[in-house]
Amino acid sequence: MRSLRTKKAVLATAVVTATAATLLAPGTSGATATSAATATDPNIVDVCEDRRPEPADPGAYGMQLDGSFRHPAQTPVDEEHEHSFPGRNKDYDTKSYIKNMKVEAAYEGADFTPDYFHTWQNVVDFDGRRYMFQYDRSEGRVYDITDVKKVKVVEKLTRDDVDGDETKGNASWAPDDYWGASTVQWNKKLNAYVMVMSFEDKRQISELTDDPAEDKYNNPEGVKKLREKPGLKGFKVFRLDGPRKKDWKLLATVSTDATQKDPLHSDTTKPQQGSGSLDVPYWTGEKYMFVATAPDDTYSGSEYPTNLHSAGYQSWDMSDPARPKLLDTWHLPGQRTGEDAAYRKNPRCGNRTSWMGARMPLFLPKPVEKGGRYAFAAMGGYGLTVLDVSNPADMKTVGHLDLPPSVSGTEGDNIDVSQYEKTGIIYYSGYPLTEDCYEPYKDVYQIDAKDPKNPRVVGVLPRPTPPRAAGFADFCQRRGSFGPKRTGYYTNPGKHDAGVLGYGFYNAGVQFFDVSRPAKPEIEAYFVPKAYGPQTPDYAYGNQTHGVYVEWDRNIAWALTNHGIYALSAPKVLGKPHLTRPEKPFRNSEF
Repeated sequence: MRSLRTKKAVLATAVVTATAATLLAPGTSGATATSAATATDPNIVDVCEDRRPEPADPGAYGMQLDGSFRHPAQTPVDEEHEHSFPGRNKDYDTKSYIKNMKVEAAYEGADFTPDYFHTWQNVVDFDGRRYMFQYDRSEGRVYDITDVKKVKVVEKLTRDDVDGDETKGNASWAPDDYWGASTVQWNKKLNAYVMVMSFEDKRQISELTDDPAEDKYNNPEGVKKLREKPGLKGFKVFRLDGPRKKDWKLLATVSTDATQKDPLHSDTTKPQQGSGSLDVPYWTGEKYMFVATAPDDTYSGSEYPTNLHSAGYQSWDMSDPARPKLLDTWHLPGQRTGEDAAYRKNPRCGNRTSWMGARMPLFLPKPVEKGGRYAFAAMGGYGLTVLDVSNPADMKTVGHLDLPPSVSGTEGDNIDVSQYEKTGIIYYSGYPLTEDCYEPYKDVYQIDAKDPKNPRVVGVLPRPTPPRAAGFADFCQRRGSFGPKRTGYYTNPGKHDAGVLGYGFYNAGVQFFDVSRPAKPEIEAYFVPKAYGPQTPDYAYGNQTHGVYVEWDRNIAWALTNHGIYALSAPKVLGKPHLTRPEKPFRNSEF
């Protein structure tokens, strides 16, 4: 998730000043002083020389004579600034572009932009009506989307009246409560929808910044303040008796903090350790659930300057949703404090830039309850790991693949496993964090994992290119971020189409890939909306299409942007759209 841009005008100077880094190999010993935070907090990993990338030489990247764009080889974390280059558009693009798609409806404004940078989505069906949840922490919306062309807002949750302060309660929220990344599935035991909601470290923080003088390595006071924050690190379980918040019934409050005596009865008025459950928990409504989490503060092996934790995974028994039971915890060597030898082997060691550890839970092509055995882990700078989860109480490493460093930006976040059962191919990707392509391009890797012990890269998806009518040759010129986000989630209603992948691609809109012939993937359809709307604040202009959510049962793709949402059809790609009530209600994810 991107942090809100604060326009720190002094950052560029601070980066240059602080990054007179000696570019030593990982693990090289030197005479540099121990950082201030490391001296006071043992769980700030600082085992390699400071090798933070220097700002890229403006002459080393940019438009080439053939109309292509050359990306910087590496860059420091810098989400706050423009990085203009010759040939970049002066203004953000207000035109739209479309191929093999149709805009069925468009909804703009504050009610359709809970957050300008990222939201999560879920679908539920009640009494013959279909509803979509769109939310990010304190900002949440519930839409009636039964009629795609007549979407209605049925609930708005916000903390606008208390300046977004999560410690303050209001009409929408109790103090320290919010709407975290959730999965919603039908549970046969309760004969009702059950929502599992993540409660995690907040990523937009004021205590630490990207400025080297104020990051986790040099700001012990900021680290201390984060450690001392009270609140739940874990997840909550709700029964849903309707689509609105008043219909949620709390079943369980569960801590993922391994230091708690009882995860079902933890003290949320005091600080808890670890990261909490990250992003959307993997659960299909049956027995087993997998969450990404750092169970305590020793899960610390990450270079990212404002993140204190490096998440692994936990498995849980959800036979009784009101009483989840922890089964197992897994992590890679190097992720925990004291695992210095393993950490030093990573070429990112000391770069003060790379996100290292999970951001999303395990990706399973088939649920364990239906005979699934393998799960795939996207671990940022730790690469791809294949796990055997056939016995969730004993998760085992099967195979591993290191991916080329791609610094800065998020190097490994999402794995699409929808094609695995048919082709043996998975699609692994990170996403950009900077604007103006001021970082290496984030390829979507095609990985052959038919032999789970030996996954290997066999290709990449084609890079989207603008149509000739756009008047520019590469999307880097369009301004804003450019690169893949995610293909939605396993929670989308219906069964994912074979041979089709749809990615939110930031300033390249929604891009649909035909992967029915893995050796010759093609872009089959796209919709690239305008860069912003009349109510979009200028600091969010660059964060354009950051999500796509497909209703596979109705053949409708929802594009989530910084100015609203679009309902899209694509008969040649998705099939004939159904714009009214679905034939059957969504109950559980299909595989």
